[in-house]
Amino acid sequence: MEPVTTLTAAAIADLAFRKFIESGAGELAKKFTETGLKKLDDLYQGIRQKLWGKPTAEAALTEIEKGNLAEKDRLTAYLQVAMDDDPQFAARIQQLAQEIHLEVIQDESSMNQQQNNYGGTNYQNQMRDGNTVFQGGEHTHHH
Repeated sequence: MEPVTTLTAAAIADLAFRKFIESGAGELAKKFTETGLKKLDDLYQGIRQKLWGKPTAEAALTEIEKGNLAEKDRLTAYLQVAMDDDPQFAARIQQLAQEIHLEVIQDESSMNQQQNNYGGTNYQNQMRDGNTVFQGGEHTHHH
């Protein structure tokens, strides 16, 4: 089994509040599958439920929901305290955030791109500035 990287409260908050950070639902839909969007919402709702009832946390949540991301750092601090106080809550949201995080990484890597090296010298080409290909330290120009 792969070791699960423990995501910090800040990383979890970044994921959870992404729907308020990204410019519209269209941008989110490009990055997440339907399952990923559902998990993202579950993560946010889980955090919201946990912190609701604490007046200053509620105020920060309300501001973030309006798009005021200045409150994100404050809310991250409340989230950290909630995670420290409730290990089961912390484990649950870390697991959910990890699943979302992995989904984004898989999606951003062009749907499971695979590279095989069967010996010999292998170069990976990288396009930069639209006309230069860097290949294993050599420059090949395309016009």
